Amino acid sequence: MRISARADYAVRAALQLAAAQDAGPLKAEAIAVDQDISHKFLEGILGDMRKGGLVQSQRGGNGGYWLARPAETISVADVIRCVDGPLVSVRGERPPDLSYTGAAESLLTLWIALRASVRGVLGVSLAELAAANLPAEIVALADDPEAWTNP
Repeated sequence: MRISARADYAVRAALQLAAAQDAGPLKAEAIAVDQDISHKFLEGILGDMRKGGLVQSQRGGNGGYWLARPAETISVADVIRCVDGPLVSVRGERPPDLSYTGAAESLLTLWIALRASVRGVLGVSLAELAAANLPAEIVALADDPEAWTNP
């Protein structure tokens, strides 16, 4: 699986908004500086997140961006889907829309399992991630030394 720069930046911006949830709106410029993201690129990402219902914005001196819902109700998967589309696709199609025959028939089961696994990991909420309070099963996956090696 490949995480695009757009998805990485969107999650980082969302985490910054989650961490400042009670502090009021954050300016895009401040997020861009804090996260070392191009301001222009970030504005496009935040625009997509606004259209997707994940953030709200207000113009003006006291304006900026904030999460549209509590951070506990927004998953990393929600953010990635908002800016990049489906989490797992094969040739641009969602796995349930595929069919295989013969020796490749069980491939569909593999793609569905991959999607379920990705959903499980990326189902972590922004609140959990911002507080560094990841579920034990995710910490266990990352604690495996093999997870850190490239085959």
